[in-house]
Amino acid sequence: MARRIAVVLFNLGGPDGPGSVRPFLRNLFRDPAILRAPAPVREALAILISTLRAKSARENYAKMGGGSPLLGETQKQADALREALSTALAGDEVKCFISMRYWKPFAKDAVAAVNAWQPDEIVLLPLYPQFSTTTTASSLKSWRDAGGGDARSICCYPLEPGFLQAHADLIRESFKAAGSPANARLLFSAHGLPEKIVKDGDPYQWQVEQTAAAVARLVPELPDWRVCYQSRVGPLKWIGPATEEAIEEACEDARHIILTPIAFVSEHIETLVELDEEYAELAEEFGAPAYTRVSALGVEPAFINALSRSVQAALDGRTGLKPPGAATLCPQAFGDCPCRLSGFTDAPVDEEQLAKAG
Repeated sequence: MARRIAVVLFNLGGPDGPGSVRPFLRNLFRDPAILRAPAPVREALAILISTLRAKSARENYAKMGGGSPLLGETQKQADALREALSTALAGDEVKCFISMRYWKPFAKDAVAAVNAWQPDEIVLLPLYPQFSTTTTASSLKSWRDAGGGDARSICCYPLEPGFLQAHADLIRESFKAAGSPANARLLFSAHGLPEKIVKDGDPYQWQVEQTAAAVARLVPELPDWRVCYQSRVGPLKWIGPATEEAIEEACEDARHIILTPIAFVSEHIETLVELDEEYAELAEEFGAPAYTRVSALGVEPAFINALSRSVQAALDGRTGLKPPGAATLCPQAFGDCPCRLSGFTDAPVDEEQLAKAG
């Protein structure tokens, strides 16, 4: 019997014009998953930070036409995914919806649109490959808080083979376009987190480093590689090394920098401004032989097919949390892993499967 399948893609969102920059920032910093402080303190800090950062943020968004391109990029991914799923699930009707965390369309908008369509199945698909309480958990909570119905929630996919291959293909393409320099160093840059969040049990850093190691195995022509973290804000100690430090070290070692965004799947302010402009200028200042930035995944066929396979796997079995391989991926030390919180068993270690994954 044909099914109506709703797939909801989650992302952070971004301001759609200069007037929405400050409220977007306020929404971001008032999230208890981002600022772990009592509500009154958090609200006051959100107002202060959004006010202080609004001017410089508007200047950066002005370089992209005044607002973030993230919604448009996510819509392209939603369209490509719907097409892939419609082929894979012939006979079923698939429709993709978008839910942004800090600007429109919000979770309440996605919930209303999904309910109006009246699907038989709902699959929640965060566009964060590596799980974090600050991204995936916050987005899924926003769905529940908005009255979202019973759904199948994809947890993460840091080692999905197509996801890894898409990264490897883009890295190799950029490496060859740069002339396959013998002195290249590959930097995997991911958004950072305060160190305290990771120490409290968030598995994000571990998952990022698993992704990077698996991708690196797929590009053996680039044996010199590092993981680093960008976008630090505030006075807290953040996980490292910082991308700025990794760039400086590469310059000291006279390396041609090949930098890839390993935790971002779409182009937005942190790739188009931070990576393309700020870090490129830093590399030039430090005397890098050259600086090459690898594109975000976007609608790379291997990545879209990876998302399609994740959705198809989520449709098997009961509703609820759907971890990769239907088992806990993260080590026991990461108590914020949703699979551990939900009582999933550990996945058996399959060395052959891991080798195929990366």
